[in-house]
Amino acid sequence: MSDVAREAGVSPMTVSNVVNGRPGVKAETRQRVLEAVERLGYRPNATARLLRGGRSGAIGLLVPDVDTGYYAHLAARLGAVAEAHGYHVVTERTGGTREGELGALYPARVAAYDAIVMSPVVLDAGDLRAARIERPCVLLGERPLPGPFPHVMMDNIGGSMLATEHLLRAGARRIALVGGRRAVAFGDMASLRSVGYRRAHGDAGIEVDDDLIVEVGSYSMRDGYDAVLALHAEQVDFDAAFVLTDAAAMGVLRALADIGRRVPQDVQVVGFDNDAEADFTIPRLTTVEPGNDAMAREIVRLLLAQTGDGGRPPGPGDRVAEARLVVRESTLSARDVRSGR
Repeated sequence: MSDVAREAGVSPMTVSNVVNGRPGVKAETRQRVLEAVERLGYRPNATARLLRGGRSGAIGLLVPDVDTGYYAHLAARLGAVAEAHGYHVVTERTGGTREGELGALYPARVAAYDAIVMSPVVLDAGDLRAARIERPCVLLGERPLPGPFPHVMMDNIGGSMLATEHLLRAGARRIALVGGRRAVAFGDMASLRSVGYRRAHGDAGIEVDDDLIVEVGSYSMRDGYDAVLALHAEQVDFDAAFVLTDAAAMGVLRALADIGRRVPQDVQVVGFDNDAEADFTIPRLTTVEPGNDAMAREIVRLLLAQTGDGGRPPGPGDRVAEARLVVRESTLSARDVRSGR
């Protein structure tokens, strides 16, 4: 930093203000410092900054997996919002196991971050209290987790109702639920989305046929593909499919093409998550947008509030993002049905 200061003809404090994005530096001076930084190849030492100031500028994102569409897109969206506030996001994979989640919360690992965002699969509220997390923290996920931290959730039930109601309005009467639960006993994603599917049928006065519900393992493209082949092999008649993730819905589209059923004329398909790839399938996939951008903004707002940089510290409790339906080519509209398309 002293080398940069001599090169730019300013004080080390001015260099510190520039590289840390602080206000109060004239535009001309800031540019001169940045040019000196570039010429000298200066890079802040993250470890030294942590030891000296107790801040790393990093937010730890602790998630079950990193190669699924939802968590990859969440990391990208969260990273973009965090960068606007001077932070970067580091993603850690917990594997969704108790050992992995407890390991990610080990004090020496948590200390590397200024704040953490965690999507716990196995740990409960008691485990999180026992971990004694001494950093700003926001929790994600479908399960209620009463405790000291704010909890940001997507509207799984409401979003699934939107998807199912759309299919019913478009004339579908036998809607396969790919990835759902026949017995809803736990507040996980699949159970909550199955509740929305059942509620929409109940509101329409239509009984659910459990033969249409196909449970899957990992919600991958392969799972969606195999689910359609299983329905086809068992000769279960269906005129639509609500698929609990976009990744699995892409597998459903491929399987329907392979067995000679047209989308949306023979079978309508709706996914969930609004992955970027959903706009590039053939046909383009109708899907539920669970409010990913709004959730990313809310997560960062809650973290900043806990650090004292964003106003009054938030209390614990659930914040639910509003879901909306993104209608594309894989479903029919009510007008299409009336016109006999």
